[in-house]
Amino acid sequence: MAELIKMPKMSDTMQHGVISRWLKQVGDTVAIGDILAEVETDKATMELEAYEDGTLLYIGVPDKAAVPINDIIAIIGAPGEDINALLAQQASKAEDTPSIPIDVSEKSNNSPPVVTYTTDSIPTTQDPQQFQELPQPSERLFASPLAKKIAKEKGYDITQIQGSGEAGRVIKKDVMHFAPSRLNEASEFADPFSEAYQDQSLSSMRQTMAKVLTESKVAAPHFYLTMTMNMDKIVALRPELNMHSETKISINDLVTRAVALTLKKHPQVNTAWIEDKIRFYQHVHIGVAVAIEDGLIVPVVRFADKKTLAEISTEVKILSTKAHQKKLTPQDYTGATFTISNLGMLGVESFTSIINPPASCILAVGAMQQMPIVKDNQIVVAYVMKVTLSCDHRVVDGAVGASFLSTLKALMEQPLSLLL
Repeated sequence: MAELIKMPKMSDTMQHGVISRWLKQVGDTVAIGDILAEVETDKATMELEAYEDGTLLYIGVPDKAAVPINDIIAIIGAPGEDINALLAQQASKAEDTPSIPIDVSEKSNNSPPVVTYTTDSIPTTQDPQQFQELPQPSERLFASPLAKKIAKEKGYDITQIQGSGEAGRVIKKDVMHFAPSRLNEASEFADPFSEAYQDQSLSSMRQTMAKVLTESKVAAPHFYLTMTMNMDKIVALRPELNMHSETKISINDLVTRAVALTLKKHPQVNTAWIEDKIRFYQHVHIGVAVAIEDGLIVPVVRFADKKTLAEISTEVKILSTKAHQKKLTPQDYTGATFTISNLGMLGVESFTSIINPPASCILAVGAMQQMPIVKDNQIVVAYVMKVTLSCDHRVVDGAVGASFLSTLKALMEQPLSLLL
């Protein structure tokens, strides 16, 4: 019997996925484990595997289309299998669906049908050689309640959206695919330089990042502690370390190692606020924030306290590469008990970060720079670096955060301890 392929939930925060591209086409033979498509989630681009043997009978979602979780995206079955009853059954379950029959008439060449959406969740067949022109909307606004709701949430003027439903009816997918842009035309009285702007639709990752960080900033009472560290010994040690290491050790690698060891000494910071309780983690998973084109993602170095500097350095480089290639798996970016965000490499002297929930703290690392300091009653030039700890006051008190930073400072200023 034919099997429905639905959009799976590929991350804990995923609400919909975007089909980046199909790797299999209608009529292709599919084996268990074959990659059907690449799916962009709110975290990364992931591969959608086949869990059934058979033939890909149709594809219900085009490339670059957004699909809610559990919506039908394809069907796998036996060659030439009749899928009319299956489509009709799914159509009867769909919400916001016009009461019109689904055209699943057989084609004379018996080729598997190609499918496009004509409702919010159920695809219908169309001839692979023909592409039906979308009907033009009439003066009266035809739009589904769900389409109106989504358009209102996104701030779209629904009258500007062309519908693909019956009689030009605007449905959910029309709103999801709508990318508004506008160019203000200069009038005869306008400035010779015309103003212009373009609205860009939010990626799944950007939407999720905005939601999570807004909720974190609102829900968690943040406070911030800043400390300056003398980095002279780190600067002197790094060249020697890199002479004996197969991978280049960065300042961020040293910070990650130092934070991991510090967390073991300050378990109150290696915690999370979980509704009506505080969770104390016995393991140390350090999230390292990585900026990519679509936003910010936090790959996780798991059990960082048990790894050497070289192991941490190698793992961070691998995770960063996977992040930029959108190849991270859920195991790669979930479970952080503490997060490090480093903008020092971009020249930022100091900044504050929003806590990455459910963890209770995040460390913002600024740029290392040469500055005059007082040492032994004399003014000397030294390498210094500022770090700022953002704390959730529901979990971490000021004295606890200050004690954590003091231990971290001691480790960074005596870096040989990081090699033990």
